[in-house]
Amino acid sequence: MSNTNWYVVHTYSGYENKVKANIEKTIENRHLEDQILEVRVPMEEVVEVKNGTRKQVQRKMFPGYVLLNMIMNDDTWYVVRNTRGVTGFVGPGSKPVPLTDTEMEALGLSDEGKPADVIIDLEVGDGVVVTGGAWEDTTGVIQSINKAKQVVTINVELFGRETPVEISFAEVKKL
Repeated sequence: MSNTNWYVVHTYSGYENKVKANIEKTIENRHLEDQILEVRVPMEEVVEVKNGTRKQVQRKMFPGYVLLNMIMNDDTWYVVRNTRGVTGFVGPGSKPVPLTDTEMEALGLSDEGKPADVIIDLEVGDGVVVTGGAWEDTTGVIQSINKAKQVVTINVELFGRETPVEISFAEVKKL
């Protein structure tokens, strides 16, 4: 199947999984398994930190979009375009443009097991209390946030001076 390409379909926001299910059902009903090979709603695993608790959640990488690996012809175009919840293919006018291999790699859709992004409900300037470790029960104001190391820097008073200290996301709680 060398003439299959990945295409991007725009959907109503929040309808991505419903559109995926509808397209898969249509593929089965119309026996298009050899023409529309894969329907994907790319998800990523992220870590959310709220009030000092870490939670891993699945999040859509591209809200409002569904990816299709398919052979583009009149039948497949019609089936996808007329699926409930689909607003159209991504491309100029009504002409769908396939993703290049470079674009697919840049989207990171083949990379499994990469480190999860962290989403926290903290900002620079927020007051926090340390909930664990050597600085437990210490309060401070966030000076900087390092998502790569998953730490915040706060100033604490040490020997009568303000001293910057790095604390793990899991060990701080917003005041």
